[in-house]
Amino acid sequence: MGPEYSEKKKTPGITAEPCGVPCPIERGMRILGGKWKASILWHLKDEPVRFNELTRQLDGASKKMINQRLTEMERQGLVIRTVLKEKPIAVSYRISTEGRSALHILEALKEWALDKAL
Repeated sequence: MGPEYSEKKKTPGITAEPCGVPCPIERGMRILGGKWKASILWHLKDEPVRFNELTRQLDGASKKMINQRLTEMERQGLVIRTVLKEKPIAVSYRISTEGRSALHILEALKEWALDKAL
């Protein structure tokens, strides 16, 4: 490899300074980066959604996976679980204030993705 491969490309306005462990990007990805987490937040942005409806909206995700992510997100304070009925169990989820604070990130990601051709 020649020197052209070892040179780091600079992005204007972005500095590559060392960050603490974990760095803010890594912390953010730990919160939102789990598979289906961002999609779940996006689907909850307008109104509470019952679990079964959420599984229909997230076509391709298993109920087990969605349940795991919702449990994690509830523990992180991103969503709020409400029991609607005990037998048979019926629950709904809504986005918390903490979860809502991430929506601008997801909106920016959506706009960025719309500009990219695959």
